[in-house]
Amino acid sequence: MADLPPDTPPVSPVSWDADGLPRSRRFGDVYFSSADGLAESRAVFLAGCGLPQAWAGRRRFTVGELGFGSGLNILALLDLWRAHRPSGARLDIFSVEAFPMPAADARRALSAWPEIADLAGALASHWPRAAPGFHRIDFPGIDATLDLAVMDVAEALEAWDGRADAWFLDGFSPACNPDMWSEAVFQALARRSAPGARAATFTVAGAVRRGLAAAGFEVAKAPGFGRKRQRLEARRPGEPAADPGSAPRVAVVGAGIAGAALARAFSALGVRAQLFEADGPGAGASGNPAALVMPRLDAGGGPIARLYAQAVARAADLYASQPRAILARGVLQLEAGPKDAGRFDRIAADDVFPPDAVTRLDAQAVSGRLGEPAGVGGLLLSEATVIRPAAVLAPWLAQADVHHGRIAALERDGRGWRLLDAEGREAGRPDIVCLAAGLGCRGLWPEAPLSAVRGQVGVVAAWEQPYPAIGGGYLIPTGEGLVFGATHDRDDEGFDARPGDTARNLALLGQVRPALAAALAGTPIEARAAVRAVTPDFLPLAGAAGVAEGLFILSGLGSRGFCAAPLLAEHLAALALGAPSPLPRPLAELVDPQRFEMRRRRRLARSSYT
Repeated sequence: MADLPPDTPPVSPVSWDADGLPRSRRFGDVYFSSADGLAESRAVFLAGCGLPQAWAGRRRFTVGELGFGSGLNILALLDLWRAHRPSGARLDIFSVEAFPMPAADARRALSAWPEIADLAGALASHWPRAAPGFHRIDFPGIDATLDLAVMDVAEALEAWDGRADAWFLDGFSPACNPDMWSEAVFQALARRSAPGARAATFTVAGAVRRGLAAAGFEVAKAPGFGRKRQRLEARRPGEPAADPGSAPRVAVVGAGIAGAALARAFSALGVRAQLFEADGPGAGASGNPAALVMPRLDAGGGPIARLYAQAVARAADLYASQPRAILARGVLQLEAGPKDAGRFDRIAADDVFPPDAVTRLDAQAVSGRLGEPAGVGGLLLSEATVIRPAAVLAPWLAQADVHHGRIAALERDGRGWRLLDAEGREAGRPDIVCLAAGLGCRGLWPEAPLSAVRGQVGVVAAWEQPYPAIGGGYLIPTGEGLVFGATHDRDDEGFDARPGDTARNLALLGQVRPALAAALAGTPIEARAAVRAVTPDFLPLAGAAGVAEGLFILSGLGSRGFCAAPLLAEHLAALALGAPSPLPRPLAELVDPQRFEMRRRRRLARSSYT
């Protein structure tokens, strides 16, 4: 940080020179050429990777980038893609940026090129949050998706499960940023490359040439751009894999938020699924008049916290795109025990969430938002929301072909899967089956490590809209009234409404809003019960189920289905179709349905040595 005192981080990693060009404070280098950054991107990276010819005839093409910067290379790529993409094809982009610039700086940097202003506006309006991890940005009008990894390049390449057909190597110069051009990075790059992948970069530094060659790339110099006399082009040996002739047939079993999210995720990847539902869309907890979209909080800031931080951010983006879906933005998490004050302090100070996403509040601030004395502090989570489930389920389910009827059994034969109804009749013949029926998944995959937790809520049809809050219980608005609860009864599969549970829920509400609980005591309250599916470690199942080819599961979401389902459905759909997952590998391992069996095998292996 040459222009700042030691240990004083700048507000932005960007400085602006006398010509109005952005420079990196950290690395002392320019983000793009002073001659014409967009022309440079097109000459060095697009032409250097043989685009658009390289994607001709492809149904899916993947581009990786090291050094996202202002996003200019990606915008040049998207502009070329929309002009020359094959019919029905999809573009997957993976980019890495350890020190992202703020959106305001990106807008300023990109304003020089009006020909890409629409794409630049779309990118800037969904600019990645200032938190580590993967951030997904959709460009639905042109069937393109960007996953931006905000982390160190080596960590990002290890975390990504994709295979790139082209690489843009655009980190700051090797002299300024040697870590990005290391031998380890080149080896990781090779592992993450498809056969025949091409790479392009502005630099011809000897270390870069040797590193690419040692990693197995064929390297050649080419004429440079602007004042740079030469640049590099590289190619991984081999030929791209042949694209499948047709999309696989996909069946989803279940029409709650998990099934609806899968319908949307497969549709986004170009596959219209068949969806089978037994009791109607949202028949379980997904049918409540309002749903709380709240992450699981972990004071340790570890993988579980990062999983739910990424999930709630993705859910908020997707729900915001649905008309009338958002009922409230921002949720109060109240201190419910003596240890919560210190725990909340640690959560607020962690980097898992963006700096403005978690605000520590004292008792006075909490009371002001609740409208009555609280007596405790809390956290305000700005990315948590309350949504209207019906406004999400209907448009997402409409992206699948919905069939009414219960699937009672699955059979596997040489032609794929057979879905059988209660009378043994064939209801479907998919290549891929995705189980998303909550606890009902056990009947189709008996090994599913799922158990029941019954939950009952209270619904008041007409009432003043409360501020969303969660403590011992939770309280959320519905747009007309409110929902409060909920009970948690293990191994109870009853759907009957119980008056005693309404009394328990009023007691829970009294821990959050005692005056409101007293006022509601004499009010008509509708009770609604559902059964949640949970796993032994209270983390979801999202991935391949067992060893049978083409069988996947999304279940075990517990009370955070509306938070976790959108992201995990995208992860599962990517696994099923061979697309890059939006979930970093360490987080994918947390939700792998095989994790319990793998842990059992490790325990047996350890015991065999004792």
